[in-house]
Amino acid sequence: MHDRQAAWQLVTEWTQSESLRKHMLAVEAAMRFYARKFGEDEELWGNTGLLHDFDYEKNPDPPDHPTVGMKVLAEQGWPPEMIEAIGGHAEYLNIPRHTLLAKTLYAVDELCGFILAVAYTRPSRTLAEVEVSSVLKKMRQSGFARNVSREDIVRGADELGIPLEEHIANCIEALQAIAPTLGL
Repeated sequence: MHDRQAAWQLVTEWTQSESLRKHMLAVEAAMRFYARKFGEDEELWGNTGLLHDFDYEKNPDPPDHPTVGMKVLAEQGWPPEMIEAIGGHAEYLNIPRHTLLAKTLYAVDELCGFILAVAYTRPSRTLAEVEVSSVLKKMRQSGFARNVSREDIVRGADELGIPLEEHIANCIEALQAIAPTLGL
């Protein structure tokens, strides 16, 4: 059965890092938000977000991540569109993002990580204090969360055809909905 419980089991088998688990939960929340917005399969989209980095801790180097995970998912019979979307979130694999699922995963991945980083800088360390303007301000600071590609964030919103400010607001709203789960 390929439901959320099975997806979470894979995450917990492969990932011990609490921060990486929280990242995957954040991406899941953003994917579920967009599935509802676009009228898509929320379970498929959520599981795609939850599983996109499940192999990263054991295989952090390209191209092992996410190809090892993609192979595991294929062997277990997870949906091909999920596996293709997960491959498309890694620029270096050159897998075209043709589907809305793939474009959305790419668009929310880096942004969710960035929003969480912004939340950690707030005095209360909560997502409730994160605003679009604060995310945009931090994006202009090259020293802040320097491993997060601002170009990927902008390109992702562009590929979705959603203005950057609206995309940021959507992701903030999605993450605020699960703030207790994220500890924020």
